[in-house]
Formats: sequence, C-alpha cells, structure tokens
Amino acid sequence: MGPASEVYGRKLPFFLGYVLFVLSQIPVALGHDAPTVLVFRFLGGVTSSVCPAITGGWLADFLLPAERGVAVAIFAATTLVGPSIGAITSQVQLQTAMGWRMTAWTTMILGIVSGVAGFIILPETYLPVVEQRHARKLRQETKDWALHSRLDEKPVSIREFLTKYLTLPISMLVSEPILLSMTIYISFTFGLIYLLFVAYPVSFVQERGYGAIDGTLPLLSICAGIIVGAFYASWSTLTTVKQKAASGNALVPEDRLHPMIVGAVSLAIGLLWFAWTSSPAISPWPQILAGIPIGVGVQVILLQSLAYLIDIYTTGAASAISGTMIVRSLVGGTFPLFAPQMYRKFGVSIAVLIIQ
Repeated sequence: MGPASEVYGRKLPFFLGYVLFVLSQIPVALGHDAPTVLVFRFLGGVTSSVCPAITGGWLADFLLPAERGVAVAIFAATTLVGPSIGAITSQVQLQTAMGWRMTAWTTMILGIVSGVAGFIILPETYLPVVEQRHARKLRQETKDWALHSRLDEKPVSIREFLTKYLTLPISMLVSEPILLSMTIYISFTFGLIYLLFVAYPVSFVQERGYGAIDGTLPLLSICAGIIVGAFYASWSTLTTVKQKAASGNALVPEDRLHPMIVGAVSLAIGLLWFAWTSSPAISPWPQILAGIPIGVGVQVILLQSLAYLIDIYTTGAASAISGTMIVRSLVGGTFPLFAPQMYRKFGVSIAVLIIQ
C-alpha cells in the first residue's frame, strides 16, 4: 500500500487497507480451526501495515522538519505503547467467557471507531492527487477542458504500477545502502522488544510466581520509558532547530541521528539492568524499573530512524518505509518463535545478555 499512496494518494490506499484489516478480525473471532485463524491473522497483519507504511509519507506532505519530528514522536509512541498495553489487556480478556476470541472482537470494535473518526478528520495531502482533483473541479466549473494536472498528463497504468511502483520498496531496499543499514538496525531493535514481551511473563510468572495478569503489569515500565523517550526526542529536535536557526542553518536529516546514540546507550543499559536483576532472589522492583531505559532506548531509536527516513525521501518516504516494514515485521514475527526455547535453555538473565 505504500507505493500505491504515491500513485493514488494517501487516503484511498490507507483506508482500503484499514477496512480490510477490520473485516479480517471477523473470521479470526469466528474461526473453528487453526488454518482459518492463521490465514486471516496473516491477512490482518498484511492489511494493517498500511498505517506505519503510509503515515510517514502523510506527515512529510504537510509538516516542516521541526514539526514533523514532534508528530513522528507521537506516532512512534503509540505504535510501541499499543503492543505493551495489549499484552496486559489481552491477559484480562483471556479470563472472560469468550477467551482469546474476545481480543479479535475488541480489535474490530476499536478499529471501526478509530477508522470512522480518521476518515472524517484526515484530508488527502499528496500534492499530485490534490492538484488532479483541483483541476477536475476547475474543468467542471469553467468548462475549460484543457485544464489538466501533471498526473492527468502522465497517468500511471496498471502495468506500470505493478512493474515499477509495487516493486519499488524492495528495489530501494537492495540498492540503497543507507536504507538497508537503517532497516537492519530498526528490525533488530524491533525484534528485541518482542523478545522482551516473551521474557517478562517467563521472568515474572514462571520464575517469580506472579499471576497471569500481574506478570504483565511490569510492562507498564516500558510504556513509561516510551513516553519519556518521546518527550526527549521532541525536546532534542526543537532544541536543535533553535540552535540551527541562531546560526543561520536549517535542520538536516543527519541531525536525527544524534539522539539515536543516546537511545542505543539507554537500551543497552536497560537490557543489562534487566538481566542482572532478574533473579527471583532479588526484589522485583529493580527489574521492573529496568523497563524505563529499555522503553526510552527503543522509542528514540525507532522514532529518530523513522524521522530520518522521512527527511531523506520526503514524498517517496512511503515506499522506503514499506521496504523497512517488510523486514521489520518478519523479524518481529520470527523472534518470538524461538524465544521460549531460548529462555528455557539459558534462563532469562543469560538469554537477555546474549541478545544485548
């Protein structure tokens, strides 16, 4: 959907994917066999990728770099807080009579509410499509049929879209070293957070003896760290803009990378802290508090890397981010598959030290 947003505008592909995502929850909730649930969970994951894939391009359309940094901070925080809170709320829903099916119904209901609100509020911002619609309106009003936009003069055929635009994220990924290296780092960081989503129940439920719900509450410390990281990244961006303005310079994409160093150090410290305090013989509070620097690190790394890619590719950011999303999602979905065996063999402390 990312490349489609650079041909047909941001709004149509975004909400087409969004509607398909909401509809995919129905077979998941009603499915009576594993293949049905797995197939539609897969389709739900594919269609829901429109949000991170297109949002970057959407923000690049109408926000200046300084404003974009704050907007991306808010967006990145929601994409990380969501899974953290979801791990807690899903445990509560599992205790209901509907069990795991309740999570699908809840996702569908929340998706409908937020989707309707977003469709009403969000405008089309992709300039070529806005120009095309404006030209169409002027033709109708003035009866001057010679008025055309750039998109009208060179329309994109279905064949061109399939052969050029649909393959653009992959071709960009393999041909541009900056995008590839950033994608590898983003994907590894994303995989780490999903490994930790498995580590918390193992450490607090299996080793410390917490209940199923209580064992997920320590994830709130990661949420707190994510919020702190969003504030830090926003403050860093605004401070850099002021310093650049005072010297007569403008914000450049590389300015986004400086806070990433702080984020990388914070993440490393948090993982070491978590590993060294995971023994049941130690009070749980130090281990719980380790989630704060972990959240700060993950938030700042993912946020600043996203802002960096948006600054570099601007109107083509959706395709660049789509390529990153493919790899990131594969890593995020694969890492938890081997996590239980890893924690069982090495224990939480050694396993976290290994991935650190």
